[in-house]
Amino acid sequence: MRLIHTSDWHLGQTLHGQDRDFEHAAFLAWLLDTLVEQRADALLIAGDVFDTVNPPLRAQERLYDFIVSAHQRLPQLDIVMIAGNHDSGARIELPAPLLRRLNAHALGRVSWLGDGELDSARLLLPLHRAGGEIGAWCLALPFLRPAEVTGGGLGNDYLAGIARVHQQLIAAAEARRRADQALVAISHAHLAGAAVSEDSERNIVIGNAEALPASLFPESVAYVALGHLHKPQQVAGQTRLRYSGAPLPLSFAEVNYPHQVLLVELDGAGLHQVAALPVPRAVEMLRLGPAPLAEVLEWLAALPAADRPRERQPWLEVRVQLEQPQPDLRQQIEAALEGKGCHLVRIASEYRGNGVEAAPLVGLDQLDPQALFRRSWQAEYGQEADAQVLADFATLLQDVELNGEPA
Repeated sequence: MRLIHTSDWHLGQTLHGQDRDFEHAAFLAWLLDTLVEQRADALLIAGDVFDTVNPPLRAQERLYDFIVSAHQRLPQLDIVMIAGNHDSGARIELPAPLLRRLNAHALGRVSWLGDGELDSARLLLPLHRAGGEIGAWCLALPFLRPAEVTGGGLGNDYLAGIARVHQQLIAAAEARRRADQALVAISHAHLAGAAVSEDSERNIVIGNAEALPASLFPESVAYVALGHLHKPQQVAGQTRLRYSGAPLPLSFAEVNYPHQVLLVELDGAGLHQVAALPVPRAVEMLRLGPAPLAEVLEWLAALPAADRPRERQPWLEVRVQLEQPQPDLRQQIEAALEGKGCHLVRIASEYRGNGVEAAPLVGLDQLDPQALFRRSWQAEYGQEADAQVLADFATLLQDVELNGEPA
């Protein structure tokens, strides 16, 4: 069997206020062609399909147009899509009855039957070989929020709830599969030992736990298609535990990431091999500096004139080192860019005073909520927030992100 693993599309995302729909459309067109060229049997989309819980209409149209087109070109293709922490689980599942008619399955949450028994039947999905027979079972594990795995007789330990979900779903899969059928998990989580990017990913900190143990997935699971971290990587040196990474850079911190999807080949119940398929970049991202203003202006003047359609012109971030505040900084940079083929989306300044380099200025767009809270606590009380305070804040943040207000 041949599977394509991808994640973290973040449809609807903007880059410092600039629309990126053209880039998302280009990626989806490439992915559709790739599915056909690779004769894929299944597509696994491991969460953060959208950038926000209330994505713009255009982003939703992109997703559903893609699924319809994929079914038209590959009628036997199985698609499994789960919700990530950026997604609304309810929104992801809303069109599920219609999507099933297209061999597409949308899972946004887990549920329980009573007495602590997981409703594993809805999370366990067959993946079919080209001939139509079941070649693998997919264990769908959307981002697990505390309300889904604790309370109501399930206990209040978040990590114990996470473990319970994995154990019961894997046990159900083991009981269901034949010896020649593989187990494939799709999960949106941060596993311990994996590397995060500088400023694009929202930390998931619940119950003092930022990362989950890789031991949640025993060796009987042939492949684990992971989402959440934007940098492609293996976990704990295991080929079967993989983050595909985001298909396009979601910030300038990710400019040098190898953006890709993964081609996963199964041989019976086992993993045969995993290969990276590079995603062509529809729009380049340029990051100039940090350097003194005069040097930066020279670099900008040397940029080529506009020679491509506007939607394909690169995004540009300029980082400038200053001796003192420069009121007309933006005007000078924009003048140097007159007629150049790029979009200026951000200017970052840092100051050198008395020959000593100062820390770079950091904008609110570069701080995640936890970092901003820690800074505010330090400024207010003159000391670092302790672990319990940070855990309480993380719980409130999760409630706000999920419900729009604290519980």
